[in-house]
Amino acid sequence: MQINSIIKISEEIKLIVVKRVSGIMNGNFIMKNSKNDSVVKRVSKLILIVCTLLIFSSCMKTKSSYSDIDVFRYNEHSNITSLDPAFAKDQRNIWAVNQLFNGLVQLDDSLKIRPDIAKEWTISDDGKTYEFSLRKDVFFHEHEIFGENKTRIVNASDFEYSFNRLLDPDVASPGGWVLQNVAQFKAKNDSVFTVDLKKPFPPFLGLLAMKYCSVVPKEAVDAFGSKFRENPIGTGPFYFKLWIENTKLVFRRNENYFEKDSKGNKLPYLEAVAITFLPDKQSEFLQFVQGNIDFMKSLDASYKDDILNTDGSLKGKYRDKVNMLTGSYLNTEYLGIYLDGDKSLAVNSVDIRKAINYGFDREKMIKFLRNGIGTPAVNGFIPSGLPSFNKQEGYTYQPEKARELVAKYKKETGKSEVEVTITTNSNYLDLCEFIQRELQKIGIQTNVNVIPPSTLRQGKAGGKLPVFRASWIADYPDAENYLSLFYSKNFIPNGPNYTHFKNAEFDKLYELSIQEVEIEKRYKLYQKMDSIIIDNAPVIPLYYDEVIRFMQKRVKGLGINPIDMLHLKNVRKEN
Repeated sequence: MQINSIIKISEEIKLIVVKRVSGIMNGNFIMKNSKNDSVVKRVSKLILIVCTLLIFSSCMKTKSSYSDIDVFRYNEHSNITSLDPAFAKDQRNIWAVNQLFNGLVQLDDSLKIRPDIAKEWTISDDGKTYEFSLRKDVFFHEHEIFGENKTRIVNASDFEYSFNRLLDPDVASPGGWVLQNVAQFKAKNDSVFTVDLKKPFPPFLGLLAMKYCSVVPKEAVDAFGSKFRENPIGTGPFYFKLWIENTKLVFRRNENYFEKDSKGNKLPYLEAVAITFLPDKQSEFLQFVQGNIDFMKSLDASYKDDILNTDGSLKGKYRDKVNMLTGSYLNTEYLGIYLDGDKSLAVNSVDIRKAINYGFDREKMIKFLRNGIGTPAVNGFIPSGLPSFNKQEGYTYQPEKARELVAKYKKETGKSEVEVTITTNSNYLDLCEFIQRELQKIGIQTNVNVIPPSTLRQGKAGGKLPVFRASWIADYPDAENYLSLFYSKNFIPNGPNYTHFKNAEFDKLYELSIQEVEIEKRYKLYQKMDSIIIDNAPVIPLYYDEVIRFMQKRVKGLGINPIDMLHLKNVRKEN
């Protein structure tokens, strides 16, 4: 039974029942109009619940021919807001969109650029012109909008349309910035797509691997308009089947998918992907333990001590049931200092910023508060998962040195006390309270201000928070993505420089690095910039995060990568 038919029937049943109830009311079985309205509302609500159950029952029946091993199930804590790749800004949306859409290139689990719809490409000697040759066997998902054949081959003009759409102010995509260095792009013919940059930018291919740059069919966008977000048509290994927002999302296997495994077998292996939306992480953990979902991402304080030992290993009771994967994650967690605020505040002093960096034990923090998941950030801001990672020592735990810096500040300013306020959200309260206790031991009176995540984002962007907890997850696998946070021309709102750090030498190196096409030379420039960040301490790096994935033993082929992208095309389940 089709979902639209079920909804139509449910509305008819609801109308009949409401009429019957109203008739009973009019027959004076219930005497007060206010009570009548209440009963109608209660019955109406009951009918809607019953109809929802009918919908789920029908959905279960439509896939009853498939066994449990055919369906991959996972939970998404946050509600997915759009299945349109132009709005694939957050991980919740990116993961879903990744199953439905493809771009010119893709990243493998080692973050190497691999062909996707583009089978090959060339880059001009000056590093400014990219020419992509497209595959001729990539089809859009089947749909009536394509007419009698229900599908068609992807061609270069589809990428021209998709890129123009990304830049269209009426679409208002948050991903338009990925093309900010692009001078022009065009379809040379059906199978060749060219992009000209304003100036060389070596990380550009990594940008094109982002889901923003996925190809979409003009016919679908024209047909659905703003509702394309809930009627996605792409080229990916799965196609869209059902979305009951905040409740359940279902994808089905794309029989026409173009990629194959190393043995020549068609991908994907799975028949379906089912996503639920339990907001409570403890509830998700219980569902995982009971085997009702196949995969669980990240680690939460509500269950970390139940599943992991303090050294980060699985507890014995789960070793026969669960597999765990961990690896470097391109995410640096840190405290940021706003440098254009009240000049009387202690954090405007580089000595106090260095004292904070020296004043708490990152090793101890990771071991006891994160059960060993994560790497203490003692080497700068660039995370350890990148090849340009700076191995020089940054800030290790040196409480005596921290006390000396605090004493120096007091002597120079004549102040008898040093006070800072750290603003965070509730998810990181334990970390900030740990830092609070540690800093008080070195003579810094520390307050912790807890506010909602949305208020924290607004305060950080508006320069209203002297010290704020933040994280930076790479948009693409190049250290330029991290160093752009400190380039002076990127002050918010023009870019991601939340600290308003400004340093002439840093800016000079940054501008040289984004034009350097030789990888090793570019990496050395990155490391020099990272050293300037260490010396000036506009941030207090806390730890380089790790990807952690828990999965049922029957799940095979689910890899792990430093950008925490979920690839399901190679996944299968065994009995």
